[in-house]
Amino acid sequence: MLKDGSTGRPAVGPSIEPVFVLGVDPGLSRCGYCVLDVGGRRPRAVALGVLRTAPADPVPLRLAELAADFRSLLDEFRPASVAVERVLFQVNVRTAMGVGQASGVLMAEAAGRGLEVVEYSPNEVKGAVAGDGDADKDQVQRMVQILLDLPVAPSPPDAADAAAVALTHVAVSPGLVAR
Repeated sequence: MLKDGSTGRPAVGPSIEPVFVLGVDPGLSRCGYCVLDVGGRRPRAVALGVLRTAPADPVPLRLAELAADFRSLLDEFRPASVAVERVLFQVNVRTAMGVGQASGVLMAEAAGRGLEVVEYSPNEVKGAVAGDGDADKDQVQRMVQILLDLPVAPSPPDAADAAAVALTHVAVSPGLVAR
């Protein structure tokens, strides 16, 4: 012990727990996801990608596979919130059904764990991230790249869309990001 009563070692402050937001662009063949760490001054992507299922497999098996992969994300990151892009309209009814089924499974998995689940329309997401509710995929990808300080735009677009959904939730959730 030193003369001033200290040990001479640096003081160890309280550890800061990361706070994660999981953004999802639901889909049965390709489900985009992005985990943002919002515990710092600005959001940081810690996981970004696409969960895939084989189109040739029966739908119930694909939904089960998607649910299992999503549970793994929930187990690994333990997000505070799950933000999901809401499906408003699809020209292809079969695609719309798959997206709706996938979305329902994912939201049920998160809600079953007691997590906050929030849905955002595509126009809300585009408006929050690109400043224009009619922005195209390229504009969204570019803005996600800028906002998350990524070396390249996220690809495929499903991953970029999931990041945009997570960023939207951060933008409309005061107090979520540490100041």
